[in-house]
Amino acid sequence: MSLFKGINGLSTISKVTIGFIAGATVVGGVATAANSFTSSPVVNACADKSTGALYLSTTATCSSRRTAVTLGSGSLKEIIAKVQPSVVTVNVLGTNGTGDTGSGSIIRSDASGSYIVTNNHVIDATTVSGNTYKLSVDLNNGDNVPATLIGRDISYDLAVLRIATPNLQTIPMGDSSLLSVGDSVIAFGSPLGLTGTVTAGIVSALNRPVSTQSTNATTQSYVDAIQTDAAINPGNSGGPLTDSQGRIIGINSAIASNVSQASGGQAGSIGLGFSIPINEANRTINEIITSPTHTSTRPLLGVYFDTTYTGAGALVQRLVAGEAAEKAGIPVGSIITNIAGIRISNEETAIVRIRSYAPGASVQVTATLPTGGSKVFTVTLGSAPSNS
Repeated sequence: MSLFKGINGLSTISKVTIGFIAGATVVGGVATAANSFTSSPVVNACADKSTGALYLSTTATCSSRRTAVTLGSGSLKEIIAKVQPSVVTVNVLGTNGTGDTGSGSIIRSDASGSYIVTNNHVIDATTVSGNTYKLSVDLNNGDNVPATLIGRDISYDLAVLRIATPNLQTIPMGDSSLLSVGDSVIAFGSPLGLTGTVTAGIVSALNRPVSTQSTNATTQSYVDAIQTDAAINPGNSGGPLTDSQGRIIGINSAIASNVSQASGGQAGSIGLGFSIPINEANRTINEIITSPTHTSTRPLLGVYFDTTYTGAGALVQRLVAGEAAEKAGIPVGSIITNIAGIRISNEETAIVRIRSYAPGASVQVTATLPTGGSKVFTVTLGSAPSNS
């Protein structure tokens, strides 16, 4: 069994397949990846909430009118040592001996146990009727412990596991909205089953629309992805992408590869990796953990796009009665060209952009009207149960 899947992705990449990156196969060789990483001394400061001015803090504490910030990154070695204890290997093992591996991050832990986030495509084999697979997690100290699937969201390619091991170190949380192209990032995980692997690189692009299709699911995942050149390989799926201070800002999910699914080859890093922004993922993760049914929601624009349309933008074919687009006055036949300042090139880009928001969010949607001219609509997104 292999969890590597071919998927729909960036139409501008010639002869490149974008695929999930879960799956451990026989390792024919090990390659190292080296990227430049500039470290600097860590300085504690306070940012004034009104003016944004920075003030040095020798105690790392700030008044109520100021927010604590950390400047500089420290050494790469120090950052790795801080993050590694919160990174795990996720094992999916079948009774017939088949199986795969992925990665994950410990996001919550207390005296009752610990929660781990990974990708849905890492564990989706365990949800297929007739399949008998066991989930387990390898901790950083080498312990292998059984894991339970708490819930998942196919639409966002996320899954939450729980283990009984208490009081584990959790990964520091970052803010993916603060990222800029060129920022240093670090990828952690278990590529090809090689636990404890770390690679470094930069943010290559932001808001990269990527859609993924699981072999065992009929629903696509839509990712408003962080693109990075940090080396990511099969088995890195679900592992953290951190900023230069070791705070998680993304969940590694897909790669572009020169190897096609039809060829049966094993894809590897060509410097095009894609991660789910942590700000987008956190809402789904929290809903899965806290909701009584361990399910999540997704935002709803309430339109059906014309999938045969080949022009620029996303053509609205019909509306869902009573939902956000109809309430905002967007007419059938409109071509959506911009959502919240991001140009919309096709229906996939439109879906990805909408999915990056939370239900109830107010979004500016620019559309070319069927009668001519352009109009900006203020849309309050609805809510729908997500795919689990």
